[in-house]
Amino acid sequence: MVDGLRFTLVGGPTALLEVGGLRLLTDPTFDPPGTYTGAVTLTKLTGPALEAKQIGRVDAVLLSHDQHTDNLDRSGREFLASAGTVWTTQAGAKRLGKNANGLEPWKSTPVRSPNGLIFRITATPARHGPAGIEPIAGDVIGFVISTDDEQPLIYVTGATVWYEGTAEVARRFPAKVVVLFAGAVQARGPFDLTMDTNDALEAAQHFPQAAVVPIDCEGWGHFRQSQDDLLKAFGGLGVADRLHAVRPGVPLTLPL
Repeated sequence: MVDGLRFTLVGGPTALLEVGGLRLLTDPTFDPPGTYTGAVTLTKLTGPALEAKQIGRVDAVLLSHDQHTDNLDRSGREFLASAGTVWTTQAGAKRLGKNANGLEPWKSTPVRSPNGLIFRITATPARHGPAGIEPIAGDVIGFVISTDDEQPLIYVTGATVWYEGTAEVARRFPAKVVVLFAGAVQARGPFDLTMDTNDALEAAQHFPQAAVVPIDCEGWGHFRQSQDDLLKAFGGLGVADRLHAVRPGVPLTLPL
């Protein structure tokens, strides 16, 4: 029986999801503050609320993509070896090897929790910026966690904007919790690579029964909007109760 979700934000895009005995970690980032140079220079402002060794057993990592250090940093890559399984894009699985497995959008896989419950993890479409950015940004996916009888519980958007692909997720999977990669990331130009406040409001409207939990909106210099911006936007439209604010390292329990 699944009673609820225990959600703990580690920092940035990294969160621990505990449901029915299953422990899942999103996009691992455990490095201390610092600067990453490459095609784009990224600056990490704050370290994780929990160190990798404090996370404990992880049954699977849900990795939206592996090609950007703000979603998989050096310490995060080291952490992957300790995870039971890594689910990511097919291209990412080829690059990572070892325990990484690739999923195409809409493909699913069964996952058994240590206490015997069976869940299904389904990959969902994602686009890391505006239309046309795909050859530059690379492949990205999100994830839906469902019960074995295909009742959708949790939607993890991955690093995406709101577009027709995420709208189709809402039509197919009326999840009860939406873990939203927000922050309105701008790293390559004057356009967002993840959801801004308007996108977040779209998500809330398309998932009318879901609790919306924002992540990936603090801790990096290229994040343009914060959790406070989301709270103001939701409050301004009278739907503040739909958004569940989180503090790094402080568990939040949500019904499912």
